[in-house]
Amino acid sequence: MDDRILSRRTLAGGVAAIGIGVAFRGFSVRQVDAAQATPASPASGFAGCDPLALLPQVPAFTVISDDVHDGEQLPLPQMGGIFGAGGEDLSPQLSWSGFPPETKSFTVTMYDPQAATGSGFWHWAVADIPGDVTELPTGAGAPGDAKLPAGAFQLPNDARLAQYAGSAPPPGEPPHHYYIVVTALDVATVDVPKDGTPEMLGFTIGPHTLARAVIVPIASRTA
Repeated sequence: MDDRILSRRTLAGGVAAIGIGVAFRGFSVRQVDAAQATPASPASGFAGCDPLALLPQVPAFTVISDDVHDGEQLPLPQMGGIFGAGGEDLSPQLSWSGFPPETKSFTVTMYDPQAATGSGFWHWAVADIPGDVTELPTGAGAPGDAKLPAGAFQLPNDARLAQYAGSAPPPGEPPHHYYIVVTALDVATVDVPKDGTPEMLGFTIGPHTLARAVIVPIASRTA
């Protein structure tokens, strides 16, 4: 993709260092060496500008999903209804393990670096997930935060909606890659206002990041 798409939004975002895709109980998994996460392109073969490549390397842990799979098409429920892609804007189920024992909270984000905005597109950002929580159920990204763990909240995405916004790439474009990232932090809460941006979240959590995990599904449309 055009290098211009890699903006400060990408550099400051709450996305993770990416590792090697492996299979785990039939689900898609991103996993790397326990010592450090080495940036690499997704297993799906995305040869464009990797938004993770310039982030500091940190330890990695495992995230899996019942709903989405690394390098595979997002199911229709996880596609966009808001943007007219025929989907349901239903956030995917996620569960994670292997994070550092000193973890006090997590963030979850979803980012599309290929959106034709000059700065990509943030679809989802969740902060202050308690450190003893290891799963978000399908649909946790509904408006109002009621389906999130106590204390967690969603920041407005790039549509300025505090919820999960499903993918809606323009028809006929090559598949877009959606970086879904779980970040383990050494603080229980992040100093970001609830009307803040995913970019500010990423900037703020940088010094507090202990480890990251990622799944990169794809999406394309014919109409």
